[in-house]
Amino acid sequence: MTAGRPPRVLVDATSVPADRGGVGRYVDGLLGALGKVIGSDLELAVVGLRTDLERYTRMLPAAEIIAAPTAVAHRPARLAWEQTGLPLLAQQVGADVLHSPFYTCPLRAGCPVTVTVHDATFFTEPEHYDKSRRTFFRSAIKTSLRRAARVIVPSKATRDELIRLLDADPTRIDVAYHGVDHAAFHAPSDEEKARVAARLGLAGTSYVAFLGAKEPRKNVPNLVRGWVRAVQDRENPPALVVAGGQGHDDEIDRAVAEVPAHLRLLRPGYLRYADLPGFLGGALVAAYPSYGEGFGLPILEAMACAAPVLTTPRLSLPEVGGDAVAYTSEDPDQIATDLALLLDDEARRLTLAKAGFDRAKEFTWETSAEVHVAAWSRARA
Repeated sequence: MTAGRPPRVLVDATSVPADRGGVGRYVDGLLGALGKVIGSDLELAVVGLRTDLERYTRMLPAAEIIAAPTAVAHRPARLAWEQTGLPLLAQQVGADVLHSPFYTCPLRAGCPVTVTVHDATFFTEPEHYDKSRRTFFRSAIKTSLRRAARVIVPSKATRDELIRLLDADPTRIDVAYHGVDHAAFHAPSDEEKARVAARLGLAGTSYVAFLGAKEPRKNVPNLVRGWVRAVQDRENPPALVVAGGQGHDDEIDRAVAEVPAHLRLLRPGYLRYADLPGFLGGALVAAYPSYGEGFGLPILEAMACAAPVLTTPRLSLPEVGGDAVAYTSEDPDQIATDLALLLDDEARRLTLAKAGFDRAKEFTWETSAEVHVAAWSRARA
């Protein structure tokens, strides 16, 4: 390593899924901000899937972009390559630090490693994961806490849970809040709202929005039941739109089967990225009654789209929402009560929409990137 030279960091982006879910938003947002500091504060190399090479080359013209082997598109092969091929690549590119952005890392990297641990819910909410997934990620988190030079987490709540539950060393944990792409997630125009409503078949119909993975931790079944109880006796009941990945929560189907025939519930799956501001900002309420999050990017993105947000005060969510969102519990009856109060109070919805929009401006990927670069400099030292 050369004294006075900025750290040369290899970021392993091979864990980014094609759907650009939470980890994809994190890696893309971080890399976009890092592109502005390459040279003065950072030398950067990125290894990614072949399908992402054009994206990263365009995003990071001053970085070295490397194609991972084709096989790593499959998770078992990626995990094997992470232990063998990734350390070799770090050596080939002369990396001072290797950054693994999704829980796992090589056991013998040949240089200091930093790892992003996104949440501790595999320990705090174990019942919301199947056994194999829970076992894998618990082991990965424990290994990363033991092996990594620095661990990066997206909230103080996650840091505190890792310290409380796993006796993690607080001096080796850095808190880097996620940011939000304010160009992609913005207060939508009336035209953007109307276009999305028409695409969903909801022209002229109000709706409550959920956007996220259909995992048990997200509490979608109780949202469905709470929405039914809040709106079933209304003259013009708002629809519920549950958008995002399919996930693995069978209880959602059971909750949907209980919905009265006169109510409208839509499950459109993934929405186009360009439609998200119109979808979120066009909703009466963006509801996200999660059992707990490592950060809570969906509520931040909804806030940035000037949507009034209803969420829970679990783990990191109050760090993100502050006083700019409404809170409820995970219980369907309480969700029903608090959702109904919001639906009946337009003035409060407008106040929350403005407060959330203003608060979202405080979360930027540039600030997150600064924390990452500082962590990498400490790791190299």
